[in-house]
Amino acid sequence: MSANAKHSTNSTVASAPAHLSASAEAQLRLASVRITSARVKVLAALLDARCAVSHQDMQDRFVDMDRVTLYRALDCLTDAGLAHKIAGDDRVFLYSAGAEFAADGDSHPALHAQHQHGHFKCTRCAKVFCLDGSSDAGFLGDVLTPVHSTQTGASSPPPSPATLRQHLQQALQDTLGKGFEGHDIELTIKGWCADCAH
Repeated sequence: MSANAKHSTNSTVASAPAHLSASAEAQLRLASVRITSARVKVLAALLDARCAVSHQDMQDRFVDMDRVTLYRALDCLTDAGLAHKIAGDDRVFLYSAGAEFAADGDSHPALHAQHQHGHFKCTRCAKVFCLDGSSDAGFLGDVLTPVHSTQTGASSPPPSPATLRQHLQQALQDTLGKGFEGHDIELTIKGWCADCAH
């Protein structure tokens, strides 16, 4: 399942194909979330999109859905780990399908609270893309593993998400002292997307 969703114009959040609606319904069922037409529509649209999308983008797409219903659907999907919320520089939240929830049902949505990954933001068009790595640790694990291996002299596999959190928590305490406790990891790389770089 893609962790990416479209952003910017209402034409970028296109109608989701029927198989995505079926996938959205299956994911809601697997996550033990009550299936409503709004939740199915919103999740299917997020699954179909390429980069992160704002509430307004979704509102433009689903003109027949009132704003409160849309907010509730997005919040429900976020709470269930089926989508995640990204804070934009302009204080507008963007939403993307949850990378931590596998399409085949391998992952359990309860892992949502522990899922962390990075984002790429284009400084020209303002699109935001999720960076989800191929390993169990994901993008952050892929990036931090070479740093950790260099420091320890070990050539080990990428750390598990739990181990990665422990390493980052230890680094936080080493830098700021005892008593600081991280609960979210945000990494944003800014640059130009493939379309804007031309």
